[in-house]
Amino acid sequence: MSASSTTPKRKPVVIVTRRLPDVVETRLRELFDTRLNETDKPMSRAQLIEAVKTADILVPTVTDKIDKAVLMQAGEQFKMVANFGNGVDNVDVETASLRGITVTNTPGVLTEDTADMTMALILAVARRVIEGTSVIGDEEKWQGWSPTWMLGNRIYGKRLGIIGMGRIGQAVARRAKAFGLQIHYHNRRTIHASIEEELEATHWDSLDQMLTRMDIISVNCPSTPGTYHLLSARRLKLIKPEAIVINTARGEIIDENALTRMLEAGELAGVGLDVYEHEPAVNKKLLKNPKAVLLPHMGSATIEGRIDMGEKVIINIKTFVDGHTPPDRVLPSMV
Repeated sequence: MSASSTTPKRKPVVIVTRRLPDVVETRLRELFDTRLNETDKPMSRAQLIEAVKTADILVPTVTDKIDKAVLMQAGEQFKMVANFGNGVDNVDVETASLRGITVTNTPGVLTEDTADMTMALILAVARRVIEGTSVIGDEEKWQGWSPTWMLGNRIYGKRLGIIGMGRIGQAVARRAKAFGLQIHYHNRRTIHASIEEELEATHWDSLDQMLTRMDIISVNCPSTPGTYHLLSARRLKLIKPEAIVINTARGEIIDENALTRMLEAGELAGVGLDVYEHEPAVNKKLLKNPKAVLLPHMGSATIEGRIDMGEKVIINIKTFVDGHTPPDRVLPSMV
């Protein structure tokens, strides 16, 4: 037997930018030469550049900006960005493709969790749940039941307009239908007729026309150059002042400053946000508004969801290392 045949194959160097569930990190260590972020502090730009200079594969999260400037510094050995996230708006997929770097993501595993949180925000805003919990124990603010105090709005029978009717949008629609909401949606194309019939959903080619008629707006579309400020100041003005706006997708889809101004002016009944345009920074006026229910980007934050994401990352890396096309590869034409 020759010496070369007994030489073990070098494990690829995998750098993970944030803490992942223990079971995921352990499996990554077993399979690859994995460098973990034990502090869980976000990597600086300099650290990200150093990572692509030294690693074979990078596992970033949605908060790590892997743009052209970072990718252009990558070493010859760097061949893959295995994104720990449903989207890839944090990665310059076109530059990666031009440099022969494969990009993957973790789609399909966060659908139910995000839809649950969307429904939770709809209920919380409409029924003023957060305002209610804030007065418990304060005898000045709450002295017992009153027939006219802390009145919210019934959601049964209201019209829900879903922007983006992909997997998450459809999951939201199924939950909302069970609550008695009427389902409307705007999408690049109509969903399959059987699903539309199941949901009793009405499709609108014109987003403007849909917005004027809805009681609740839920943003569930991906972040792309085409959806940046899709809900612009102009479009937000089309929404009824009695309506509420929910966003569990990406912050930059809504003009946050315009949304805040409208809420302050009483031109919206309320908003429920899990994502922000300049995350983690949030408009200070929005933070102070009692009609805003604000969450710290936790729509997908379930143990099951995070482990499922990690397993997809591992499958994508293992498939790539074995010389095959990863199941969740993202091409520039898909963004």
